[in-house]
Amino acid sequence: MGTTRTPAAERIFESASEMFYREGIRAVGVDAIAARAGVTKKTLYDKFGSKGELVAAYLRGRDERWRAWLVESVDRRGGPAKERLLSTFDALGEWIGHGNTRGCGFVNATVELREEDHPARAVVMEQKRWMGGYLARLAAEAEVEDPDGLADRLLILHEGVNVASSLGMPANAAQKARQAAAALIADL
Repeated sequence: MGTTRTPAAERIFESASEMFYREGIRAVGVDAIAARAGVTKKTLYDKFGSKGELVAAYLRGRDERWRAWLVESVDRRGGPAKERLLSTFDALGEWIGHGNTRGCGFVNATVELREEDHPARAVVMEQKRWMGGYLARLAAEAEVEDPDGLADRLLILHEGVNVASSLGMPANAAQKARQAAAALIADL
């Protein structure tokens, strides 16, 4: 997780992370998180400062897991740069298949947290910038003419997969987006 937490802080973090993703950030109160973690509200606030900071920690943890998953998955598959761009959709499909069926946790958070100064919004924006940058780096390695433009289009496809998967339609959204991405890349 990047930082060492006490066992109580780790229980709070794990409980909040699961509850925020499954039930929604606004729907989950600190009382419920503290009860599930087996701590007092005072302990929760001592460890994280505020619910907003706990939400930001949840999203940072989710971002760390996603980045590691994606990069490892793409690296494991290997191949030329254009194929690695397409394998990002395979990795996304696997990620969703491992219990991430409620869509993108970052987009979900943004919908719930409308305040521009909420501490979690900066985490969301950094995650999306990283994802766009990762796709742009792969596109540059593939020597496409406009790597940033391609990355923007691929990022939109990734986000569409998350939304479509959370709705359960169409089936195999990641594979269908991969096919669309392959058509985009073939035209370059």
